[in-house]
Amino acid sequence: MAANTIAALDRCMAATIEYTSQRKAFGKSILDNQYVHYKLAEFQTELECVRALYYKCIDDFLAGEDVTPLATMLKLKSARLARQITDGCLQFWGGMGYTDEVIVSKMYRDLRLMSIGGGADEVMLSILCKYMGISPDMR
Repeated sequence: MAANTIAALDRCMAATIEYTSQRKAFGKSILDNQYVHYKLAEFQTELECVRALYYKCIDDFLAGEDVTPLATMLKLKSARLARQITDGCLQFWGGMGYTDEVIVSKMYRDLRLMSIGGGADEVMLSILCKYMGISPDMR
């Protein structure tokens, strides 16, 4: 799930950067607005952190380690980041972002499933609490 989410978010970011660099408002591109390019840089930073965790999970799995806690964190974080990035990118598209013709609208709708499918966020948190030994039923 995380690999698909990361790939989709890469496409969402690329499409948003392209669109905001071409779309003009107040005599300059949307991307030239400091808030927009700073926010996109922040999104990219978060996305790279999730990608690094994904690679760590793969390395640990191949080394024969139990990756359940890390994989759970990865699923939780990538799903939440998908909601955050798609919402932010949709905002930069303005009304156009809410139409069926653009990829960001589809991703906004479809990537929401990542926090539900394969275990809801709350299930992921419950698993993590058990691994951390802080679940009430384990004390």
